[in-house]
Amino acid sequence: MEESNNQQSEFPLLSFSAISSSSSPSSSSPVARFGSGELRFEGAEDGDEFVGIDIRTANVFVMSPVQAVCIAEGVEWGDEDSFSKGVLIQFRKEEESRAFRAAFALWKKEAISQGVQLANGSLSPVPKCKFDDKIEASSAKMYFHYYGQLLHQQNMLQDYVRTGTYYAALMENRVDFFDRVVVDVGAGSGILSFFAAQAGAKHVYAVEASEMAEYARVLVEGNPFFRERITVIKGKVEEVELPEKADILISEPMGTLLVNERMLESYVIARDRFLVSNGKMFPGVGRIHVAPFSDEYLYVELANKALFWQQQNYFGVDLTPLHGSAFQGYFSQPVVDAFDPRLLVAPAVCHVIDFNTVKEEQLYDINIPLRFTSSVGTRIHGVACWFDVLFNGSSVQRWLTTAPGAPTTHWYQLRCVLPQPIYVMSGQEITGNLHMVAHNAQSYTVYLTLSAKMWGPGAEQGGILQTSSGKLELKEPYYRMSQPQAQAYAVAQEQQPHQLVQPQDIQIQSPDIDSSELLQQQLENACSQLP
Repeated sequence: MEESNNQQSEFPLLSFSAISSSSSPSSSSPVARFGSGELRFEGAEDGDEFVGIDIRTANVFVMSPVQAVCIAEGVEWGDEDSFSKGVLIQFRKEEESRAFRAAFALWKKEAISQGVQLANGSLSPVPKCKFDDKIEASSAKMYFHYYGQLLHQQNMLQDYVRTGTYYAALMENRVDFFDRVVVDVGAGSGILSFFAAQAGAKHVYAVEASEMAEYARVLVEGNPFFRERITVIKGKVEEVELPEKADILISEPMGTLLVNERMLESYVIARDRFLVSNGKMFPGVGRIHVAPFSDEYLYVELANKALFWQQQNYFGVDLTPLHGSAFQGYFSQPVVDAFDPRLLVAPAVCHVIDFNTVKEEQLYDINIPLRFTSSVGTRIHGVACWFDVLFNGSSVQRWLTTAPGAPTTHWYQLRCVLPQPIYVMSGQEITGNLHMVAHNAQSYTVYLTLSAKMWGPGAEQGGILQTSSGKLELKEPYYRMSQPQAQAYAVAQEQQPHQLVQPQDIQIQSPDIDSSELLQQQLENACSQLP
């Protein structure tokens, strides 16, 4: 903010001193100066004596007509560390005290609206943490506790498909990282920060809100070669401040079905706050793939779980009134497992999310229209979902995929099972909708509808023949990790009148792309499948 705004920027003081500080009251005609988002108290004749305060986090309280206290979240006292959070201000006259308070209100309002100017850009202001506004406190507490434990970080680090793909994507694109400033969003153990430093980054800011930040600092200190190039910052990306803008953002923001845990929104907020114009994001594109499947074995497994509630004499109690609710409850859980891709009965459609351009609010409500043509006559039990993300480097474009049939990751795949299957013939069209609505428990409610259109003579004048729908909670999945053997699937499908679609018929993209032109063509082809 400039003084041309006709706001007074300097006020003479009688004295100032930091509360709870051993420092004596200032002398030498002290003054209070406003400028560039900061309120600075200093001696007019001795520049070494000063207190600097971030005006956006400060408040002024009147103690007397000529005395006030300025309280702030962070205070800098000269060259010394200070734990003081306040400054006691003594004015010469009551009129100067009133003028100072009026100017303080104007400068604070302006600083919040404009953000903080850095050497190479400005940080977008966040006067109140958006994360805290949209996420309930209990969910956030459990979330950060979970990711603050080393055993869960180990689970992710030992996903060598995930970790190895990130390493390859960064190392193969050193030209993007050399001598660049990088921000690692949700850094966890800091492994991606180390990768960026190995790729030649000038400096990496590893932002992590959980207690894992302390472990990340230990790792950095234990690797002296990177100590000067990696800075761990504990806090949420929605509220931390950085000393400079980033040329590249790196992150692993993907949850189950790509969007679970809602960290993609934090990734987008970090983009808006920290990334320079035309900066890169690793990853930069995500795709959600959806395909219908037939799995009699899985359907019977879920339905049988509710048989407990069909007991009419459970220690003298009739449980049957709750059977319907229990049945719906089991089908409200998305199934997370690794399944045989031969269970898919049509090529997948996909929904593309460009992390470089998507708005945060667009991730609150995601709607994916569905249209398939069944390759076999069978019972459709629901839809299978997986995702992939693109590292669109200048040298190499690399995909990380969680597709069925690809090397398994800790995300596995996800299946939404309908409580009522629908019957289709080979060549019959299936339409529907997958609608995901975000909620404050850091996840989504999923609404799935599938319909089969009429088949045979007169179908062109006909409408919907069958419809089935379900409501599922993405936060409450059924982790089905112990898989039946392939033979079990074959036995379960013996009653099918036609052979299921073969793996070569399923459109799963290769994880390696050799050219940007091919990449663009693939994205366009994927989107063209949507109606």
